[in-house]
Amino acid sequence: MKLLTGIVTSLLIGAVSFGAMAAKELQKDKVKEMNLTKIGTIVTDNKTAPMDAKRDLSKKADELGGTYYVVTSAEKYTKDVRATADVYK
Repeated sequence: MKLLTGIVTSLLIGAVSFGAMAAKELQKDKVKEMNLTKIGTIVTDNKTAPMDAKRDLSKKADELGGTYYVVTSAEKYTKDVRATADVYK
């Protein structure tokens, strides 16, 4: 029983710490204030909800090694949302 509790606790802590390390969305005017460096541009895959698109952007920014991203465009087709963002470090 203690082993199971320890495993569940480890999984929960890992999930919380992973979420804390995710790239954060910024407004464009904050980039200059924070003296950030652009490291790339990312595009979401077609997603059915805006929150899914934001999660996808954050994940892709993480994969690129970025800390922040700024959404530069967003389009909504019939059901799908597509967004583009610049990634900063």
